[in-house]
Amino acid sequence: MQQPTQEDINDVIQAMKLLQDELCQILEKSDQKPFRQESWQHASGGGGRTRVIENGTVFEKGGVNFSHVSGTSLPAAASAKRPEIAGQPFEAAGISTVIHPDNPFIPTAHMNVRLFSAEIENGKKHWWFGGGFDLTPYYGFVEDAVNWHQEAKSVCDKFELGRYKKYKEWCDEYFFIRHRNEARGIGGIFFDDLNEKPFTDCFNFIQSVVRGFGHAYSSIIETRKNILFTKEHKDFQRFRRGRYVEFNLVYDRGTLFGLQSNGRTESILMSMPPEVNWLYNYHPKPGSEEAKLYEQFLPIQNWIDTHV
Repeated sequence: MQQPTQEDINDVIQAMKLLQDELCQILEKSDQKPFRQESWQHASGGGGRTRVIENGTVFEKGGVNFSHVSGTSLPAAASAKRPEIAGQPFEAAGISTVIHPDNPFIPTAHMNVRLFSAEIENGKKHWWFGGGFDLTPYYGFVEDAVNWHQEAKSVCDKFELGRYKKYKEWCDEYFFIRHRNEARGIGGIFFDDLNEKPFTDCFNFIQSVVRGFGHAYSSIIETRKNILFTKEHKDFQRFRRGRYVEFNLVYDRGTLFGLQSNGRTESILMSMPPEVNWLYNYHPKPGSEEAKLYEQFLPIQNWIDTHV
């Protein structure tokens, strides 16, 4: 495995800050309200920039966060599959984005990319990239789902043909709410342990993931943001947001890593939606718009080949 220098890692950190700026600019263009920023320092080294938007014209709540942290002992959430580096000094940098629109016809969207570097022996480092993006609609549109996955495939194809299929399946498996036996949304791509190609190639792919997400999601926002909605639509959105919360608090490795590494709690839990309802044993009315989500969108499927 190619060994990146500290200069390589520093280049990634600076580039991630620029990607954070770029993504915020795209989203601000849709909402016409700026993100507010809080800078913070990590107790054991590093820090971050938390950028949040609330009560905008389009976004009820959202965040685009950059973090760079280091520590003396890699947390369990990052070393569960890598026992040889458990407890070793580490450095991690990443961008994490979650957007909860006000309009129930615009899906919630999530994206994150990250770099980990951990010491193994004789000054050598074990490094890997991870990340992905996924979409969580409340009222689905086949056109949006197809375009979302076509963008994901385009990003992957530029890196390596055949990569999309692997990363889509990984996403479908990861973002599955096992205690509900249902998918969180329509998926996208998810990957981890990316280090089989040169460091620079892997980071170029990460940058494409961020930009592909921004392009795909901004297109959906512009298409759906003027659809009129009712209180009943908002009620269903709040109910489905509960599934999002359940996944993040029970299964999400990024949330667990942030908490286990003593990260900034407000930044870690930025992903939580502002308003959520839990209803006892709710089932949508047969034939309703709400039922279509369960029947046509949450079942895992090949969006590109089936619908094009």
